[in-house]
Amino acid sequence: MDDYLTLLSNEFSGHSTLPWPIVSVRILGALVLSAVIGLERERNDHAAGLRTHMLVGLAASCYCLLALDLVGRDFGDDVRLDPIRMIEAVTGGVAFLAAGLIVFTRGEVKGLTTGASLWLAAAIGTAAGLGVWSIAALATLLSLFVVKVLKSFESRVK
Repeated sequence: MDDYLTLLSNEFSGHSTLPWPIVSVRILGALVLSAVIGLERERNDHAAGLRTHMLVGLAASCYCLLALDLVGRDFGDDVRLDPIRMIEAVTGGVAFLAAGLIVFTRGEVKGLTTGASLWLAAAIGTAAGLGVWSIAALATLLSLFVVKVLKSFESRVK
C-alpha cells in the first residue's frame, strides 16, 4: 500500500522541468492575449468569440509548455525530440478548427476573418507558451489594428 501512495504522490507532485511561476505566467499570458482578440470577435457577434479564442490560445500555450518540458528531460541517447513538430501540430489542429468556421452561402464567404483570428490566437498562445512575449504582444496589437481599424477603412473605401 505504501508503494501505491508513493507512486501517487510522485505522479501528482507537479514535477516539471519548467518552474511553476514561469508556467503560470505563460499560460495566463496566452489566455489574456487570446481573450483580447476573442473579445473583439464577441462584440461583433461572430461564431468564435471570447471563450473559443481563449481556449485555442490556452491549448497552444499548453502544447508549447509540454514540448519545452519534454526537451528539458533526460531520456538518454535513445530518444530524439523535434520541437518544431509541436508547432506543426498546433498549426494543423487549429487550421482544421478554423476551416470549420468558414461557410459559403448565397454566393458569399462568411467566417474567414474569424477563422484567421483563431489561427492567430493559436500562434499567440504558442509564442506565450514559449515565452516569446514580444511576438505575442505585438501580434495581439496588430490583430486589433487589422480587425478594427482596417475594417472601418474598408467600409469607407467601398
